Amino acid sequence: MMDMDLLRSCRICPRTCGADRLGGKAGACNVTGPDVYIARAALHFWEEPCISGEKGSGTVFFSGCSLHCVYCQNAAISHGNAGKAVTVSELADTFLRLQEDRAENINLVTPTHYAVQISHALTEAKTRGLHVPVVWNTGGYERAETLLELQGLVDVWLTDYKYTDPETSARYSGAPDYPETAFSAIREMVRQQPECVFDERGMLVRGVIVRHLVLPGHVREAKAAVTRLYEAFGEKIFISLMNQYTPMREFPGDPLLSRKVTKREYERAVATLLDLGIRNAFIQEGGTAEESFIPPFEI
Repeated sequence: MMDMDLLRSCRICPRTCGADRLGGKAGACNVTGPDVYIARAALHFWEEPCISGEKGSGTVFFSGCSLHCVYCQNAAISHGNAGKAVTVSELADTFLRLQEDRAENINLVTPTHYAVQISHALTEAKTRGLHVPVVWNTGGYERAETLLELQGLVDVWLTDYKYTDPETSARYSGAPDYPETAFSAIREMVRQQPECVFDERGMLVRGVIVRHLVLPGHVREAKAAVTRLYEAFGEKIFISLMNQYTPMREFPGDPLLSRKVTKREYERAVATLLDLGIRNAFIQEGGTAEESFIPPFEI
């Protein structure tokens, strides 16, 4: 388990803001205190097939985020202003309740800034009978040092690799270091889970899935992301190429973000998978850029 005192000068995420979260100061993630804020905990059916399965993924949406993407689809909770405060033991209870509801796994969405508390909750839950796989569902902006502390607690790493261009990541997420930071994090994830292992029903029980959301007008970056991932990791990982970008508001300074990804743009990105001969991949068919993919945030 991670030491709770790490929250006294927080460097859990790459922002390394140094906030005394235990002392009441909000970090770059916009959250404070020893408790965890969750906006939703329920079965979820909109992940990759090997994550959602037939019974649904036991998904816990955490409030707050340190990445602050301007186009965030979960903005209602990413600013840390929504959700119910729970203790570490209550979070462990939540994991066990989802397992009792026959969840395929425990799916932790945007968990990074609660890594310390989650490590304690998972340890407690496992001693109380938690046995389904644990999925770390992240935007990819992670410190490899933090992930190392989670070794043995996480079975499936479900991470984004959003950008390869520092200028894009600076503009859209205020994080010019994202491309290299996220790539280093993926290396650590693959070190911990070096191959994808599926059960007899085709459910992923160990491994790494790397998502890339194709942004409108950024096909070149999508191609670069897919190519870099494949050249580094080959068939050790699955690549999930997503077309579900949903403009949640108008962007007068960047009209590209005000529209959806076109069919032609997505097809050009998919062609890169085919040209490289990538077999371990997920693609999305039909129109998925709908607000129905964004769940209601309530416990």
